[in-house]
Amino acid sequence: MMATPVPRLRTPGVIAAELGEPLHRVLYVLRTRDFIKPSATAGRLRLFDSQAVAMIRQALSGIDARKGPPHE
Repeated sequence: MMATPVPRLRTPGVIAAELGEPLHRVLYVLRTRDFIKPSATAGRLRLFDSQAVAMIRQALSGIDARKGPPHE
């Protein structure tokens, strides 16, 4: 019998820490991108898989690209 690998699911706070982003930016992406769905819930916590993390990273990169370089 083959063992099924246990998926690594993350909360928005853990995702923010992994990506080195403030939590409010990750929550903004999750609030405004309806296609990024949690893989599971634990009580009120939403848990996201690695595919969702990749979509969040891509959305944050897109936001940064649209903002342009920082002004001095």
